[in-house]
Amino acid sequence: MNWEKNVRKVVPYVAGEQPKDQNVIKLNTNENPYPPAPGVANIIQNFDCEVLRKYPDLDMSALVDALSAYHGLDSGQVFVGVGSDDVLAMSFLTFFNSGQPILFSDITYSFYDVWADLFRIPYQCQALDEHFCIQKEDYMKPNGGIVLANPNAPTGVMTELSVLEEIIAANQDAVVIVDEAYVDFGGRSCVSLIDKYDNLLVVQTFSKSRSLAGMRIGYAMGSPKLIHYLNDVKFSFNSYTMNALTIAAGAASVADEAYFRQNLAKVIATRERTKKELARLGFTFGDSMTNFIFAAHKTVPAQEIFEALRANQIYVRHWNKPRIANYLRISIGTDEEMDRLIAFLEQYLETVEK
Repeated sequence: MNWEKNVRKVVPYVAGEQPKDQNVIKLNTNENPYPPAPGVANIIQNFDCEVLRKYPDLDMSALVDALSAYHGLDSGQVFVGVGSDDVLAMSFLTFFNSGQPILFSDITYSFYDVWADLFRIPYQCQALDEHFCIQKEDYMKPNGGIVLANPNAPTGVMTELSVLEEIIAANQDAVVIVDEAYVDFGGRSCVSLIDKYDNLLVVQTFSKSRSLAGMRIGYAMGSPKLIHYLNDVKFSFNSYTMNALTIAAGAASVADEAYFRQNLAKVIATRERTKKELARLGFTFGDSMTNFIFAAHKTVPAQEIFEALRANQIYVRHWNKPRIANYLRISIGTDEEMDRLIAFLEQYLETVEK
C-alpha cells in the first residue's frame, strides 16, 4: 500500500472563481466583456460537422499561417497551443533543463512556480521594487532561463522594451520567455526582437484581447530553432492538441483587424475612465497597461471590500499573499458593469468610512 510515495505531488494553480449564476458582474478573470469577431460566429454557425470525424490538421496550418502573416513572420517561427498556459507549460518542459534555477518575479502570474514544481525545475523569485517594477540587475546572473510577464500580472505594470532587451542580450545562453498575455491593451511587444535574439520566445493569447477565452488558443513566436524544439516536445506529448473548429475560428479572428482594434479601444477607454473614478474614491494603483486595474484603498482593507462586493454579486480577484494582500485586481467590463461597480463602491465606502 505504498504506491502513494511515488505520486508526483504538487500544489495546483488556483484559477479565478467561475460562478454559475450568469447574473453576476464578473470582473475576476480578465475576460473580454465583448463577443468575438463576427467571423468567428459565422465559422461556428456554418461549420461542417462531418469534418469532426477525422483528426484535425496537426500542423494547424490555417491558424499558424494567419498568425505568421499578421506578425510578419515565417510560419516556422510560430507555435500554437491550447491556450497560452499550454504553450508556457510546454516551453518550461522544453527549455528549462539545465539544473540551474530559472528566474521570475516574486509577484507575477502564479502558474510559473506551479509548472516549475511540476517539472522539478529549480527557481528563484526576484523581488519587484516598491512600485512593482522589475529590477534588471536581478536578471544579470547565472540562470537556467527567465520568464517575464509584460505587462505583468496581477500588477498591470509594463516594463520598457529597452530594459527587456538588456536582459535578453545579457542571457543568450538561456531561453528568455516574455509572456505578453496583455500586450494588446497598451504594451509594446518584443516580437520585433525575435530575429535579433534566437533565445527569445514571445507568448501571446486569444483569451483576453480577442475574446476567445472559451476556445483556448495561445501561441509562441521565436526563432525557427526554438519553435522546432517546442514542436518536437509537443509531438512527443500529444500530436492533436487543437480541434478543427478552434483552428478555423482562430484564423477568422485574426482576419478581422477592424473589429479587433475597435474592441481594444473600447476596453482601453473604459479602463482609463475607471482609473479616474477609483482614484476619486481613494484607491491607489499603478498605470495599468492591461484589461484590469490592481488597486488598494487608502483606508479600507482589500479583504473587506472583496467580501462586500462578492455579497452583492460583483466578483473581483483578491490574493491573501505577502505584499499584495491589500490589493484587488479588477477586470475591465462593459461601461454599464463598471458604472455599477463604482456606484456600489461609492455607497459602501461612504458607509464604512463614517
